[in-house]
Amino acid sequence: MIASESFVSKLSTDEVAASGKRRDAISRKLFLQITTACELVADFVTCAASIFVVSVLQVRFTDSAQYSFHQLLGISVVCGLLAVLLLQRKGTDSKWAHLHPVWETAGAVRMSLQALLFILLGSFLLKLEVPRSAIVMGFLLMPPLLALQKYMTAFLVQRLHSRYSVMERVVIYGACEAGRRIASGLLSSPLLGLRPVAVIHEDPGSIDECRLELAYGGHTIPVQCASITASLLESLQCDLVILGVPNLPLKEGNELRAVVRQVGIPVAHLSDPLVPEGGPRESIEIGGLSLIHEEPADVAWNYAFTKRVLDIAASSILLVVLSPAFIVIVLLIRLTSPGPALFVQRRVGHAGKLFNMYKFRSMSSRARKYECSPKISSDPRITRVGRFLRLTSLDELPQLMNVFLGQMSLVGPRPEMPFIVRRYSEYQRQRLQVTPGITGLWQLSQDRAFPIHENLHHDLSYIRNRTLCMDLAILIHTLFFSMCGGV
Repeated sequence: MIASESFVSKLSTDEVAASGKRRDAISRKLFLQITTACELVADFVTCAASIFVVSVLQVRFTDSAQYSFHQLLGISVVCGLLAVLLLQRKGTDSKWAHLHPVWETAGAVRMSLQALLFILLGSFLLKLEVPRSAIVMGFLLMPPLLALQKYMTAFLVQRLHSRYSVMERVVIYGACEAGRRIASGLLSSPLLGLRPVAVIHEDPGSIDECRLELAYGGHTIPVQCASITASLLESLQCDLVILGVPNLPLKEGNELRAVVRQVGIPVAHLSDPLVPEGGPRESIEIGGLSLIHEEPADVAWNYAFTKRVLDIAASSILLVVLSPAFIVIVLLIRLTSPGPALFVQRRVGHAGKLFNMYKFRSMSSRARKYECSPKISSDPRITRVGRFLRLTSLDELPQLMNVFLGQMSLVGPRPEMPFIVRRYSEYQRQRLQVTPGITGLWQLSQDRAFPIHENLHHDLSYIRNRTLCMDLAILIHTLFFSMCGGV
């Protein structure tokens, strides 16, 4: 399934009238097919190479001549083919494909475990001589290597889109929360080939509450208070119009479609309305973007137990290994600014319980303890050392103690301050149903520039779909993201 088909399956579209538009659509479809095929080949090369390189290194450094070069190459090819088949069945070929790399990495983690079990069990039953230790190490390396490859692929596809002008220019009607979600989903999915160029709404009040006019994930999307007209769409060189207004009246929707049809542009609308708080459980998806309003399903006991065991093991090991770094950071903070090195703040945890969250102090000790966090690194409240700590996320390391004590987890929704939670609606309080975490989907999204409580779809999406593979995928991407100065 190519990316464009995944998108169109969630939208109802009108036929393009102009033959020139049809030729453009065909060329874009061909481009997406080629990039999808290239990505499939890249997946195979990455998976096979990880097994082959580890196997060759093991043979070389252990002075073992049990396996020849051609045998290792054959084993690597078989492992690579099996990995790609499993990825296509359960991983990248899912409804989340090309939306957020975390979902693809979660599929890679699942594939790695499944393929490893299949190969080890098959070699034991068939009594085949294979380098088992190298295969185990190779499959463990596959998820982070595939995640890195996906980043490189997305970057390359974006460059090709810009060079060959094969991206469809999308105009979103609706300057509301749903409109911003649609825009962020499209920007996070370069392989969809859809780039939002403008957001239009006739209600100035809606635009006042929308922040799409700001720089958004490296892109600037202008918001206009205007009526959709043929001349406006032509001036924007629009290829697709998405009606992103929840509960759009039928008469208004038909009038908008009639205007858009005049210039031969396809119209897409949300398949289901975005229901208000307390409404029935309904959902919409755009290329995998989850806008579901529903109660989270009960989590399996074995997942909760395994996650807690991993939290204890990982936090205890990291606290011991990183203790020298802790000492250095404490000394730097104390030597460069007056006040304690550790910052303790009350946060709201699972089921609304309060706990003390620990961080390395990154702001002046005279700064108010409970107020919104700085949005820019040049904020005068941030110290010189604190600026580096926040850039590298090292100020969050003391929260490993919260994880060890069971107040937090490695992965989960970020804990909010009490004065923010007191303003929560019942819908927003759904994020308190799970243990908060150090990192999560919101931190890895383009919406991290906006307040957490205004972007609950990330936390609720995690709550609905949380698995051990998803948690491992989030940790892998957090590592990459922090290395690039994010989180």
